[in-house]
This record gives sequence, C-alpha cells and structure tokens, in this order.
Amino acid sequence: MTVAAKPSPASQADGGTMRFPAGQGALRLDSGATLGPLEVAYKTYGELNETRSNAVLVCHALTGDQYAGSVNPVTGRPGWWNRVIGPGLPLDPDRYFVIATNVIGGCMGSTGPASTNPKTGQPWGLTFPVITIADMVRAQAMLIEALGIETLFAVVGGSMGGMQVLQWAADYPEKLFSAVCVAAAPRHSAQNIAFHEVGRQAIMADPDWRGGAYETAGVRPEKGLAVARMAAHITYLSEPALQRKFGRELQRDGLSWGFDADFQVESYLRHQGTSFVDRFDANSYLYITRALDYFDLAARHGGVLAAAFRKARGVRFCVLSFSSDWLYPTAESRDIVRALNAAGCRASFAEIETDKGHDAFFLEEPQLDATLRGFFASAAQARGL
Repeated sequence: MTVAAKPSPASQADGGTMRFPAGQGALRLDSGATLGPLEVAYKTYGELNETRSNAVLVCHALTGDQYAGSVNPVTGRPGWWNRVIGPGLPLDPDRYFVIATNVIGGCMGSTGPASTNPKTGQPWGLTFPVITIADMVRAQAMLIEALGIETLFAVVGGSMGGMQVLQWAADYPEKLFSAVCVAAAPRHSAQNIAFHEVGRQAIMADPDWRGGAYETAGVRPEKGLAVARMAAHITYLSEPALQRKFGRELQRDGLSWGFDADFQVESYLRHQGTSFVDRFDANSYLYITRALDYFDLAARHGGVLAAAFRKARGVRFCVLSFSSDWLYPTAESRDIVRALNAAGCRASFAEIETDKGHDAFFLEEPQLDATLRGFFASAAQARGL
C-alpha cells in the first residue's frame, strides 16, 4: 500500500494525531465510501531502533483507546494495558517501540462520527460511513507507513484488538514478523450480534439520541448508552467471577422492597454504565459494534479460514484464550489455530485457566504475563533484537 498524499505528523514526539489529507490520502472503505481527510490518533512508548525493526503495534478492544500504557489525559484513567507495557514488562519500552492507535470510528482523536464532516461543518453523526475491522487496519497501515516502518516486529491485541491482529495477518502478512491474538474469534457469533443489538437499540431508544444528531442538539443519550454498557459488561465477566465478587450480597441491611440497587452486583453494573458515558461517544458505540458484527475473516476467502492466512507462513503466531471466556470461547481460538496450521503457518496456542472471564486480559493474570513475555523474548531473539 502506498500513501501518495503526504501526511502531517503530530508535533509531540510520543504520539499525537497523524493527518492524511483528502484526495490521494483518503481511505477507501469496504462499504465503497471514501473517508478523507483522515486523522489517526496514536501514542508511542520507547524509541524506534536504527534498523526500524523493533516496532510493536498494540490494537485495542471495543471501548479502548491509544493510551494503552499511560494515563489518558482526557479521562484521567490509567492505561488499559499498564500490566503489559512498561519497564520490565512483556512490552518493555527500553527494548521495543510500542505504538497504540485509536481506531477510526472511535472517539479519542481518530476520525469518527463525532468528528466534523468537512462538507457540512457539523459532526458526522449517522452520516458517517459504516466501517469494518479491515477499514480500521487499513488506517493503521497508513499510519505505520507514514512513520517510516516497513515491517512490524509484532502486532498484538485482545478481543476486538485480536480481530485486528487476524486482519493484519490476512491483509498485510509481508509487514509482520509476529502476531499475538488474545481472546478473540475469526467471526462474530449470532449470540454476540444479539447482545450488540440490544445495546444499540437501548441507545437509539433514548429520546436524547435524536437520530444520531445529539451533539448538534446539545444533549447526549446517556441513559441508553449506560444500559448498553451494562449489558455488554455482563459478557466480559464469568458466572464464577460474579459469584466470587458479589454473590447475592446486599448493598445495605435489608431489602428496599422497590427497584433501587438492592444487590451489590446491580450497583456494580450501574456504576459501569454511568462511568462509561463520561468517556465514550454513543454513535461510536453503534459504529464499532457494527464493525465487530460484520467481522468474518473467512468470508472473503470462499468461507475457508485457512485461505485467509495462505500468505502468512513467514509470520510467527501466538493465540491465547481463557477457560472461562464465554464471549469468545476457547473453541473459537482453536478454530484459528487449526486454520493457521492448515495454511502452513507457525502457531503456538495456550488456553489460560482462569475464572475471570473475557476481561482476564486486562486483569492480573500471571500466566498471561509469562506467556507473552516468553513469546516476545523468543521472537525477539529470532529477529535479532
């Protein structure tokens, strides 16, 4: 891929926003639409070595952002992968040049529905074109090229980030040395689509959604977005984890005999919902969940998943799953590994025993840390880093 138009880099040394002008720098989307001008927000950790061979792209999950290893200056929240990115950790900035981006369609600096439509001067809202995981990866590839990096040492991500990893391997295998896919799937299941539809309908049923034009109206569909987050958050946990953390413990002595949050688990979900609306855009939630629903890596390859990886034989793969993850269960990771094996790719696989559910890749999980550390160390040795 060649970016003919010259991008405009951010002024800060550790990231910022890469701006691609309209015209030759526009992004052609799977829907047939063209998106431009385009902005990709990113954050970097560490330094690129002289041979430009130590770059690692970290891909975020649905509600993540580019602040994977540092405090988000907008929300004040700690980096969502502080346990993996940092001195002495699996992705040590003293050894690797770590790049994290905000996906297009997001709401933390990359072009999305809250961005200004250059044709109208108003927020895109629902006039923003529908995007796919492949579109997100194309935008990332434009950024990587603009940064002068020909080959990534690794691309790594969990959940939706893992789907981006798989898309990278299918579309840009020549740009990868290794790939780590954590708690993901090669396609979105009917159950996952159903949960997303509940969330989207909750947002669109909120009177303040205003057909997606809430920013122009000066309101936000906070109640609908909070309910969407509550429903989704249940899928990130496991029944054993919920039981261990909350059980049937009450918030106060006795029952309210009403519809307040009697149980601690109810209070927890309400907190997750209300805190989410302060940091995420409702329309971005619609667009990103739709991109996840459309994801089916085998679809473009005659329905044969192995065919998606036929050019990725030179890439080292690591696929990880969690035993209690019912959002993207281990069986789906095994499908990925079987397809990689059938394509002749080098792949390692591990199912990590934990009761923490899908969100285990965010949480303290020593086995995950050890596996990532071992894989990166082995790949780095092979790469000569």
